[in-house]
Amino acid sequence: MTATATRQALLRPLTPADRGAIEAFSRAIPLFRPDEIEIALEVLDTSFKPEQRDYTTLGAELDGRLVGWICWGPTPCTLGTYDMYWVAVDPSVQGAGVGSLLVAEMERRLADQARLIVVETSGRREYGPTRAFYMGRGYRIAAKVPDFYAAGDDQVIFVKTPASPRAETSAKRR
Repeated sequence: MTATATRQALLRPLTPADRGAIEAFSRAIPLFRPDEIEIALEVLDTSFKPEQRDYTTLGAELDGRLVGWICWGPTPCTLGTYDMYWVAVDPSVQGAGVGSLLVAEMERRLADQARLIVVETSGRREYGPTRAFYMGRGYRIAAKVPDFYAAGDDQVIFVKTPASPRAETSAKRR
């Protein structure tokens, strides 16, 4: 499937029935190690438990097929800080705006709650496009932890202060 600019992804809540699709396209993303995929699926499964409050998930579909997902939640022991835990898009539609749409919707939903959004990723060369993706959406590098994931694999921590809808409205009035 090739995405075009004329197609818009539909955002929707995820259900346990989506697990297989998320696992399939996550395994097709060469950057993810098998153990990382297992953690992502564990977080996804936890998000479906009605009593949990740690994770919010959202899916994106094109032509009735799930092609992306995002997961975020409040960072423990903080006030107003949220982590973006996972965002993944099927390689067949990467570059079509699905990831941007998912991140923008997360930010919209957090606009009145979050004072800071944190994203962590790898510093390996292969993750250059991932880091560029975050920077292109207004995230800035706040820190690098050398050799965090493995020898030679730094952790790169991005942060963004989301715009409050009220602040944007006030700025437009000036």
